[in-house]
Amino acid sequence: SSSGPASSDLSEQIKAATKDNHVRAENTQLMLSYQKGQITLVQYKVLLCSLYEIYKALEEELDRNASHPAVAPIYFPQELARVESLERDLEHFWGSEWRKKVIVPAATQRYGQRLRKIGRENPELLVAHAYTRYLGDLSGGQVLGKITQKSLGLISKDGLSFFQFPGVSSPNRFKQLYRSRMNSIELTEEEKAAVLEEAVLAFELNIQVFDDLQKMLSVATETVNQPSDRFPAAILRSSPILQYTVGLCLALATIGVGIYAL
Repeated sequence: SSSGPASSDLSEQIKAATKDNHVRAENTQLMLSYQKGQITLVQYKVLLCSLYEIYKALEEELDRNASHPAVAPIYFPQELARVESLERDLEHFWGSEWRKKVIVPAATQRYGQRLRKIGRENPELLVAHAYTRYLGDLSGGQVLGKITQKSLGLISKDGLSFFQFPGVSSPNRFKQLYRSRMNSIELTEEEKAAVLEEAVLAFELNIQVFDDLQKMLSVATETVNQPSDRFPAAILRSSPILQYTVGLCLALATIGVGIYAL
């Protein structure tokens, strides 16, 4: 392994392998914008759509492979599953017909396709995605929830279910448990290397999409002549590219902020 002789723990190796990606993600303009609280209701609603599609694919594949020797140790649907939380949030903001209104960009579809492909062909690679997603959400969830609530001026926590983990009483203790379970998974050197590559690949693809969307967002912003963090709903409704751009940028920002807290 290239992660150094000090640790053979898979969780530490993933952390080391994706360290540079963390730094790059943290310093993107969109990441910094999210942390400053520059998020609108329209952006958040479209973000929820992308997160829903990603988690739907991830959790369906984890469920299907629940007894796989690499998946079973880190399979915690009661504590971690996000799909039902996201469905509640989507219904809160979009209404009972939300399924007809879900907007997702091609990049989100590609993310889902990748998860389904490895679920079918190499279920052990799901470990890389589950680790980075769930532990990122547990690490950054409370802070992101507060930022979102404040930015949107929400009085209650309705619409913020995604950030809440009622089944986890202590995020820090649960993360320790999760890491130890993950480190107990028996993988060949070849499989371990593939899991590390998958973690890097997932992050790298996110950053590439991030950069592309940032360019698109700049062009779209200049076109409609609006400040970079505000888009009227009418313009968003009439511009699919802008809808997609705003939604995925924020989805990736959440992923990045969460993962960086690992």
